[in-house]
Amino acid sequence: MPEIRTPFARSFVEFPDPDGAEQVFRCDLTWLTSRWRCLFGQGCPGIYADRPDDGCCTHGAHFADADDERRVGAATARLTAGTWQFADEAAAGGWAELEDPDHVGEGEQPDRKTRVVDGACIFLNRIGFPGGYGCALHALALREGRPITETKPDVCWQLPIRRQYRTVDRGDDTSYLEVTIGEYVRSGWGSGGHQLDWYCTSHTDAHTAADPVYRTNAAELTELMGAAAYAELVTHCEEFEAAASTTIHPATRQNTRSDRLG
Repeated sequence: MPEIRTPFARSFVEFPDPDGAEQVFRCDLTWLTSRWRCLFGQGCPGIYADRPDDGCCTHGAHFADADDERRVGAATARLTAGTWQFADEAAAGGWAELEDPDHVGEGEQPDRKTRVVDGACIFLNRIGFPGGYGCALHALALREGRPITETKPDVCWQLPIRRQYRTVDRGDDTSYLEVTIGEYVRSGWGSGGHQLDWYCTSHTDAHTAADPVYRTNAAELTELMGAAAYAELVTHCEEFEAAASTTIHPATRQNTRSDRLG
């Protein structure tokens, strides 16, 4: 099946943050009610054709801030050589690195990210590793019975959801913060997004989940929005599904026999 071209018609809902902050959530109902699911290890061809087993882990993960890196460090301390293929490599050379420090402008600080070893993220256990294939930090969360938001870098657990901020002028000398919760589309990666050989959020092969994104990614959305806002989002999503809107995600639509989800 093909990758759906973007942009396309979407439906959004806006509502004030129930926690009282001076911000308004703007949520993409078309994306959040889609049947997208992660295909890592289940047919994902990887973002690069010559690295089909990496999924989206080829470049490593950029840390959002120092707190993000510290949280990952705490999780890393709970990994062992039996659960992490590159534990010895990390002990010898570290598990984080600077992103291209030789090409940073004057006065700028290079981004920090997870280290790349043998062509992919140091936390990616390769096929054939006795401790299991896939992200060592993801597997750690599953073993410990905790959400991946507590072990993986922010950029990893947030994908494919994107949170964006915008200050909106009301026109009366006041403003509010708009927080958009939506799909991390291919173009969200800038010019580099067009260099990816495969991208999942708009590809019909990845829209085969039994449940919608707002359900399968409940922990991630709660972390991004807060519990009260997530609860309100669920109500809006349920109403949107019940209305059988024509703005269903087209990649999901390709895998249904009618315009009605269910």
